[in-house]
Amino acid sequence: MRKTVHVFVAAFLMFVFFPASVSLGQYIPNAPFKPQYSAAPDFTLKDMKGKIFRMRGLRGKPVLLFFGTTWCPGCRAEVPNYKKVHENYSSRGLEVIYINIMEPAKKVTRFVEAHAISYRTLLDEDGRVANSYNVVGVPMIILVDKNGYIVKVGHSSSEMPLDKVLQAK
Repeated sequence: MRKTVHVFVAAFLMFVFFPASVSLGQYIPNAPFKPQYSAAPDFTLKDMKGKIFRMRGLRGKPVLLFFGTTWCPGCRAEVPNYKKVHENYSSRGLEVIYINIMEPAKKVTRFVEAHAISYRTLLDEDGRVANSYNVVGVPMIILVDKNGYIVKVGHSSSEMPLDKVLQAK
């Protein structure tokens, strides 16, 4: 009887601890982490002058997309920051693009002129591009690398890892 108890206890311990020891081999400490980026949806919109803009036309360049509206206090507050980003990084290949969501062209034109916005402004008149990028609030900033993949989504230009996607001078 005693031998049977020992065999049962040994079998039970092997049943419990053997799978745990095997699973420890699946964890690799300090393994390199490769984040998975999703592709930025392609789109076509008109700019303030009626010219057609295609996102795929910027393949090979990093892009900072700024979704906003003229009535949004946060968007207005961020305009000086985007102007600085445009001034500091456009020479290094960054394209800064403001996409106005669902507002009339005349209103957006007055906003662009009043704030002396020098970067490209596009009109998303029906909101379909904002929907394709899952914009749920403004301002929404999306950083796209030169291969067309979304690197970061945020609400402020200070959150964007611009040096990560820009080429060294």
